[in-house]
Amino acid sequence: MTRPNIIYIVSDDLGYADLGCYGGRPAGFGAVSPNIDALAAGGLRLTEGYSNSPVCSPTRFAMATMRWQYRLRGALEEPINSRSKGSDTLGLPPEIPTLPSLLKEAGYRTALIGKWHLGYPPHFGPLRSGYEEFFGIMAGGVDYFTHCSSNGDHDLYIGDDTHKEVGYLTDVFSNKAVEHVKARAAEARNGTPFFLSLHYTAPHWPWETRDDAHVAPEVAKNLFHLHGGSVEAYRCMIHHMDEGIGWLVAALREEGLLENTLIVFTSDNGGERFSDNWPLVGGKMDLTEGGIRVPWIAHWPAVIPPGSVSGQHCLTMDWSATMLELGGGQPHPDYPLDGVSLAALLHDPSHRFERPMAWRMNHRGQRALREGDWKYLMVDGHEYLFNIAADARERANRAPLEPQRLADMRKRWLDWDASLPPIPADATVSLGYGAKDMPQR
Repeated sequence: MTRPNIIYIVSDDLGYADLGCYGGRPAGFGAVSPNIDALAAGGLRLTEGYSNSPVCSPTRFAMATMRWQYRLRGALEEPINSRSKGSDTLGLPPEIPTLPSLLKEAGYRTALIGKWHLGYPPHFGPLRSGYEEFFGIMAGGVDYFTHCSSNGDHDLYIGDDTHKEVGYLTDVFSNKAVEHVKARAAEARNGTPFFLSLHYTAPHWPWETRDDAHVAPEVAKNLFHLHGGSVEAYRCMIHHMDEGIGWLVAALREEGLLENTLIVFTSDNGGERFSDNWPLVGGKMDLTEGGIRVPWIAHWPAVIPPGSVSGQHCLTMDWSATMLELGGGQPHPDYPLDGVSLAALLHDPSHRFERPMAWRMNHRGQRALREGDWKYLMVDGHEYLFNIAADARERANRAPLEPQRLADMRKRWLDWDASLPPIPADATVSLGYGAKDMPQR
């Protein structure tokens, strides 16, 4: 089989149950995510897939490098913030091999449309890390209409150059993705595949739908938009992204490329204020399930049987490693992958293998280790042990009943942690709000 075109769609702060195919309820306007739901119905949906981190930029480091994000100084920020502009340390170093750089070496055309959030030029940027083309934002979040970041800087780029464009950002990204597919279609049909990263900011704050341009001036000085938003507006933001994904799928179909294009959809971390994570507890910044268990959908008609569902455990970097293998790329010998390819799962959705997963957070001193049905968790110095298969909501702490299992899992987490660089004293945790702004979950 010829190598697939690959489209890596990443939403921003999407909750585990925000999509219809993950149990999400309809909004007042109807189904929230019919196009994404159709990708799931026509492909593979994972029920226990995870992000590498419960916050944006650390996950993106793992996604790009296919390695534990904790190996890089920039990924120890939770997350990189706009104050890092000009830093020569807080970003993805250009000498580090990445999924796009290795696929580019293997003959793929590479592009990023959307959010980068891995450091600012001149020291960092998509074009320095394997992407031939970039249209999008460098910051962690921007206003959907002015395209300005939280410090007021205009933050829409083509390559390394700022670019002014009128439009609702989600739609701008969707339209650019459609244009890109059409521009690459002839090459793809003639044997030169493309790798497109489509990294939306939706449904990240500020809470603006297509009809909310009037909100931009009132949130300009605080994009966290603490005084506004609603569940309905949030669902509408997801729906706008879903419509754009529908446009992209239609373009692939029109160009005769859909059959041999792998589309992977996920979120960089768990949901935020208005998200639905049911039945999970917690969200963004938490190592409880709601912060790290995310939607994972893969659609590839030539290979994946429709209607497939899997409980295989996996992390963000595993999907990137999968794409590298499918694209014929080779890991750099000096940077062996920590991600594990899931290629066999795509061919046989019943395929299962043990995949221990671990996390750590500077925020609240959090630790987590998932092995099989069990999870070791520490938050604010309190240790917990949960059987996730029986208790995904993490309400029944088994630690007092199973001290040996707790001790064993704690040791394995400590051994894993010791294999990675420590969190330095100057690493920052950036919280946009706290108990003074709204009651804690």
